[in-house]
Amino acid sequence: MASFSRFFPFLALFFATALPAVAAAGSGELPDHDHLPAGAEPVIVLGPIVITNSMIAVWVVAALLIGVAQIATKNLQMVPKRVQNFVEWIVESLFSFFEGILGYKLAMKTFWFLGTIFILILFSNWFGLVPGIGTVGWELTGDGVDPANRYEPFLRGANADLNLTSAMALTFAVLWFWWAITEIGIKNFLGHIFAPKGEFKGIVLILMGAIFLFVGVIEVLSIAVRPVALMFRLYGNVYAGESILETMSAMNVPVFLKWLPPLPFYFLELLVGFVQALVFSLLCAVFIKLMCEHEHEHEDEHKDEVQGIEPVPESSP
Repeated sequence: MASFSRFFPFLALFFATALPAVAAAGSGELPDHDHLPAGAEPVIVLGPIVITNSMIAVWVVAALLIGVAQIATKNLQMVPKRVQNFVEWIVESLFSFFEGILGYKLAMKTFWFLGTIFILILFSNWFGLVPGIGTVGWELTGDGVDPANRYEPFLRGANADLNLTSAMALTFAVLWFWWAITEIGIKNFLGHIFAPKGEFKGIVLILMGAIFLFVGVIEVLSIAVRPVALMFRLYGNVYAGESILETMSAMNVPVFLKWLPPLPFYFLELLVGFVQALVFSLLCAVFIKLMCEHEHEHEDEHKDEVQGIEPVPESSP
């Protein structure tokens, strides 16, 4: 509590100073900014290459995460300390979580993606809440400028850009096909979707085959919709959170109190950022499990074999 009380005045001061930084020169007032664009805004344009404020934000987050990982692994010790201990705790906790869903073998195979995507989404969401992100920028002038959005921020929340969320979701879709086919094979993959479940003969087999073929078509549509749901769920929640903070910041209060209305929502968004990272990675794990679960009936035996543990023979009655 004491440490927070020391931090709170700094946080308030940061909000109070960061927001006026985008004011029109010499006006002493903030420009109208009650409309958050649905897409990221270009910061650097080099011919056909457009670098947006969301792209820069995710690059900054990635650089920070890589830097922490390098520090944690630079001098590995059997008894970890400080940064190494913190990073190992995060990795071990995440692996245990996904192992409980997927089993040991699938967790070992997919953790590099699931763990990375959780950490990237989480810290991208939290980075977007740093005072000044989305509020410090430059004023737009000239014809055709939207009066409700007269400035562009230098940085914007990475996951408030549909390009990033769609890239992550489509990457998972490709990896999902690869993992499913390598785990169960093409025959079992197609059988899982279209083949009748159960033993049927004669006319019943024909009827059930037609029914399961129709169900398989629906399942294909469901598989196709999954990445769309993933990308829009994450983007929608992050964009909605930023819109709320934007609206609260634009309330008609004195400039030095601009930080006060969005403050409760700011702390709520810390929780939302964690939940959205968890939901995205959790759904990815569940989709993998649904396709590959029947191939891992002897998961515990395989785990013991990999770890070099001899199975305990069953005692005779």
